[in-house]
Amino acid sequence: MTVTHLGHACVLYATGSERVLIDPGIMSSFAGLTDLTAVLVTHEHGDHVDVAGVVSLMEANPSATLVTDERTAGQFENVTVARPGDRLRLGDVTVSVLGGTHAPVYGDVPDCPNLAYLLDDGVLLHPGDSFFVPAQEVHTLAVPIDGPWLKLSEAIDYAKTVVPEEVLPIHEGELTDVPKYVGMLNAFR
Repeated sequence: MTVTHLGHACVLYATGSERVLIDPGIMSSFAGLTDLTAVLVTHEHGDHVDVAGVVSLMEANPSATLVTDERTAGQFENVTVARPGDRLRLGDVTVSVLGGTHAPVYGDVPDCPNLAYLLDDGVLLHPGDSFFVPAQEVHTLAVPIDGPWLKLSEAIDYAKTVVPEEVLPIHEGELTDVPKYVGMLNAFR
């Protein structure tokens, strides 16, 4: 089994027979991937789902299953809507759907659905934009390290709470987008 970070929140989970892509967003390098079993999307934000890119990806992988939350599903055809509590079998990979909502950004800014995906009973946990803590042990935790909804100390606390065997830093694509943070600062003050 291998886990490959393809930029920002995008991760490819590959076993001997299956390839599952998680969060192919606009800040990721996933174009041209083939032999995918499934594509999992945690939530509707563009840094987690590049709609046009995913459509092309699904055309190139016609037997792959696309899994999203209910709100994101409306942007696609032939999609499996997942909800927290679901357990999916995608080829030989099991996916426990966890989570519920996106971590708060600020004050009364509305949240959106956010699914966390636990693959193969704890081999990999991808929380999307959340700090979801599963009941079971986790081998590899994909840990968001930057974003308008978190600070690094929270990412550290999250990893300390989950206690994975290893961490995979993700969600780093905006570290150089200073205008975004200036815009948010101005919008929220």
